Amino acid sequence: MHPLLRRIALALGIALAAAAVHADELQDINRMMRQGQLQPALERVDKYLAGKPRDAQGRFLKGLILTEMGRANDAIQVFLKLSEDYPELPEPYNNLAVLYAAQGQYEKARVALEASIRTHPSYATAHENLGDIYAKLASQAYDKALQLDSSNTGAKTKLAMIGELISSGSRAARTPARAEPGKAPEAAPSSVADAGKVSATVSAKPAAEPKTAAAPKVVPAKAVPPKAEPKAPEAKAEPKAAEAKAAEPAAKSVDAKAAESEALIKAVRGWASAWSKKDVAGYLAHYAKDFKTPKGESRADWEKARRQRIIAPKKIEVEVESPKVSIGGDNAASVSFRQVYRSDLIKASGTKTLVMVKSNGKWLIHEERVN
Repeated sequence: MHPLLRRIALALGIALAAAAVHADELQDINRMMRQGQLQPALERVDKYLAGKPRDAQGRFLKGLILTEMGRANDAIQVFLKLSEDYPELPEPYNNLAVLYAAQGQYEKARVALEASIRTHPSYATAHENLGDIYAKLASQAYDKALQLDSSNTGAKTKLAMIGELISSGSRAARTPARAEPGKAPEAAPSSVADAGKVSATVSAKPAAEPKTAAAPKVVPAKAVPPKAEPKAPEAKAEPKAAEAKAAEPAAKSVDAKAAESEALIKAVRGWASAWSKKDVAGYLAHYAKDFKTPKGESRADWEKARRQRIIAPKKIEVEVESPKVSIGGDNAASVSFRQVYRSDLIKASGTKTLVMVKSNGKWLIHEERVN
């Protein structure tokens, strides 16, 4: 599977089963797949489909099982037929795109994703995968330009930037959530976790299927009013004074945390400002001595590459949007934000997290993570 498309989700929300017994059957098959019992799961879903050959959810689940078994061509045929029979469903198109991308068929992947988005314009997974496909197609075009003209520095810089964007994104990892019995699983680990975002829930109901009972709503627990505490005699002011003294350290702690958060955001904005000004020395000064380089290369090699990529464009603009601070200790923190990069060569945006360390009273970057 190709590492271009990221973060796979192979959970199955049994939302389209015709009756409770069928929902239970599909949930059992899904559970077997998640536990790695792929051949028994395939045999069982085939038996299920023998009695309900047009069942969209069962066919979709079969496609997922075949994908997990590494039978990509068989899975493609399942999702192709499903998209033909139920063209209103966006997920089969998306999964086709992931399988095509894994085979290097990026044009087919693009067409499938555009079909998915036409069917469901607010389908975020398909939009993200399409962005990754465009990035891959762009890298191929720049690579071809360099083959024809090796002195084309613009194409060389753009190719390097896109390569860094793709490789940084593929390193990002998430811990999959485990589903509880009786609930629709949200995410499951997969052996093709670097292949792409595979949709695993059919969100629209085919006309041929009867309606499903609505999912029960979660009723929030009622708040229990606290028991009334006996009032202290008004004449005694000591308890109030004690409370005020006890509150002072808490207030100081809150103030100190707010000050650190402000200092962290200021440091990140200073880093972005130096980058925008093409101030290489100022930019590199924001990194800690033990900075963890993205690809494990030496600090000298990383600095050389960064210097070239900052100098190459005529103009750079880097914006830090919606920063969120998380302080883990006296000298450790992280800042997550949306980074918007613009230059005369390329435009890109995405979510980034900077892992920060405090050294000699100054917050410095210890690691960069593209989410």
